[in-house]
Amino acid sequence: MSVCTLGFTVGPVQTSGELEEVCQVRAASYGHHIDSLRDALARPDGLDVDPHTTVFVARDKASGRALGSARVQTSAGGPLLIERCVALPDDIAGGVNAEISRMCALREADPLVKLVLYKATFLECLARQVRHMVIGARSESLVRQYKRLGFSDLHDGAQFELSYAGNLPHRVLAFDVQSAERRWFEGNHALHGFIFRTHHRDLTLFRDARLDRVALAA
Repeated sequence: MSVCTLGFTVGPVQTSGELEEVCQVRAASYGHHIDSLRDALARPDGLDVDPHTTVFVARDKASGRALGSARVQTSAGGPLLIERCVALPDDIAGGVNAEISRMCALREADPLVKLVLYKATFLECLARQVRHMVIGARSESLVRQYKRLGFSDLHDGAQFELSYAGNLPHRVLAFDVQSAERRWFEGNHALHGFIFRTHHRDLTLFRDARLDRVALAA
């Protein structure tokens, strides 16, 4: 096991102030590409404070500035947000799944920020015994990135408008969490070592007091 120290930290959002910072990162990141989303993403939504949701924040060590974020919603409390817009195949819909959304980083952020955020979401899903991670990908470049990670297109390239993402068309992809370690090992995938054989000192999954829901909802 190798040990890696980063120039930033990644951990769960715990206060309303942190959540507000995350929303500003979302607005800046997504708004850079799609200006119409900027205002909608500048404020928390109900899913951000749902007890079955974890929001991760990446924060620069030197400045304390929020650099990136990702959100994990599990289906333990009901259907995923994406299921309001598209039906998942029966063999996936019947299990405990998680939707990964609002994955973003500021343009000036360390290139590793998104990769460590992905590691955080994956380990969160593994710890919660999630079977499939589900994502919506808007662009072909994102689809290619996720396929390189091992995601599969659930609807053979069909696109679906996601109401919570500006009604823009997205491809829907899924990833088998439980078999990932074996598949990455057998395929000699770079992520195997990064996720399973590297201890990132600055990545935290669980804390004693993870999220002050009362304060966030106020």
